[in-house]
Amino acid sequence: MVAVTELGGSEFNSQGRTEEAGRTALLVFNPAEPHSGRMGRSDRWRYRSFYLSPPAITAVMATLGVDADPYFTRNLFTDPDLVAAFLALHRALGEGRDPLLERELLVGSFGALIRRHADIGHRVPVAPRDRTVFGATVALMRDRHAEPLSLDDLGNAAGLTPFQLIRLFKRTAGLTPHAYLTQIRLQAAAQGLAAGRPIAEVALATGFYDQAALTRHFKRAHGITPRHYAAAMAG
Repeated sequence: MVAVTELGGSEFNSQGRTEEAGRTALLVFNPAEPHSGRMGRSDRWRYRSFYLSPPAITAVMATLGVDADPYFTRNLFTDPDLVAAFLALHRALGEGRDPLLERELLVGSFGALIRRHADIGHRVPVAPRDRTVFGATVALMRDRHAEPLSLDDLGNAAGLTPFQLIRLFKRTAGLTPHAYLTQIRLQAAAQGLAAGRPIAEVALATGFYDQAALTRHFKRAHGITPRHYAAAMAG
């Protein structure tokens, strides 16, 4: 189990220790590891958690290129980046709108957890510094940006595990694959809007699942809505 606290805090017992977890803490328990938790000194306690079955753990490890289950000798980690990553993953899964983003957040968060804190973390292979692989993956994104590309599609084409692919993109471009693909889709959308095509048609033709999704991403990137952009280009 992996848990992150959104509000308040808790006390828990595991591995013969009693510890206190607040909003900056990440809780991790090995499969079948006995543990108990309670409110502790907080008046309220709200948390988000992930319960992975053995097949799910095996599947996650496969995306990292590791053939053994991880083991954690500690349960409490003060790691703000990972806390933020798991909160983002839980919220994305709750929305259920973007499979590529969900997969990317899952692989990235669990990959970082295992690489940093599990006793086999050093066995997670690192993506090669290979701009040829990066360039080929970007070319694939540009050719197929209108399709519902998955992290596994991109990783398989590059000959990398999903975790290796994420690390390669962050190191080479400073962005995740999902963020990079979104930029490609926004560029294509801007071209379609400038040509006078309807917004809903442009959204579907450039890989966004609906007009609202295009509007949200477009406004975040350009500071104006697609409708205002199209009007400005027409004027």
